[in-house]
Amino acid sequence: MTNFEAAAAGSQRGEVPRPGPLNAITDVTGVRVGHHTDLAQATGTTVVLFDGGAVAGVDVRGAAPGTRETDLLRPENTVTHIHALLLSGGSAYGLDAAGGVMRFLEERGVGFEVGEGRVVPIVPGAVLFDLGRAGDFGGRPDASFGYQAAENARAGPVEQGNVGAGTGAVVGMLKGGVGTASTALEDGSLVGALVVVNAAGQVFSPTTGGLYAHQLELAGEFGGPLPPVDPRLLPPTDPPQPGQNTTLGLVAVNRTLSKAQALKVAQMAQDGLPRSLWPVHTPFDGDVVFAAATGGQPVETPGDLSRLGTVAADTLARAVVHAVLNARTLGRWPAYREVASRPSPP
Repeated sequence: MTNFEAAAAGSQRGEVPRPGPLNAITDVTGVRVGHHTDLAQATGTTVVLFDGGAVAGVDVRGAAPGTRETDLLRPENTVTHIHALLLSGGSAYGLDAAGGVMRFLEERGVGFEVGEGRVVPIVPGAVLFDLGRAGDFGGRPDASFGYQAAENARAGPVEQGNVGAGTGAVVGMLKGGVGTASTALEDGSLVGALVVVNAAGQVFSPTTGGLYAHQLELAGEFGGPLPPVDPRLLPPTDPPQPGQNTTLGLVAVNRTLSKAQALKVAQMAQDGLPRSLWPVHTPFDGDVVFAAATGGQPVETPGDLSRLGTVAADTLARAVVHAVLNARTLGRWPAYREVASRPSPP
């Protein structure tokens, strides 16, 4: 085994990963999450604030993305830190919510300094399609959603399921939503993930009915073995339409990364989606995964970077399971817990 392979394999020989204290992305120091939810229109916005800023990267693999300010994350570009991240429903209309996040941050003097005490907050974002799923097609997030979600941002437990950007999200035949998870490593590294699952693909195997990523469970976080989906309880579905699905993800680490390293973590973390959803990155989806580093011990070796990216992929896949487990039925899209088969009584 080469030195690189030995370093990359580090945690696989002896180290036992475990969830962080909250099993949420907010286990990473400096990360706060807030939602604004419109249940009547089945849409909403989720905002992640980074106290002190974060170095970020992004990987876009879906064929129908809706994004904002992602080019500035390229390693060769000037801005090094972002101040918040927007995840929103509303398709391209939902990008308007970023204006509210910028206003929230500007009022507090947070942003890229441009002289004379003025700032420009850096707020990349991505959106998913949820238009008209349970409300009016014209009911969509605007700047007020972004402002309110930012104002609601907290560092504690993260609400999951039908909240924020996941309010109107669906995944194949089931209700999707927001999920989160974290992984703590023995060297003090923490990797957190936040995901909004709105995929054209499925979270369960059509052969067994089991959730694809259930085997990644840490410390009984899913409540033990999960019952399979009972196909007899699933409604008929319409064929997917281009641009009407997307899974949005963020992984955060309490390490210091360069922009190039953050890009690599985002690329590796994106592989958590094929572990938990199938198919992914289709012509119907706009799959986007961000990575953010809030500071701490620098990542100095390729093996250490590989280890973080590998853990990030597993953590993102676990967050997908949490999104499905916390989802609630919306209209004709049943929650997983409504269609999971149970043993027949004796």
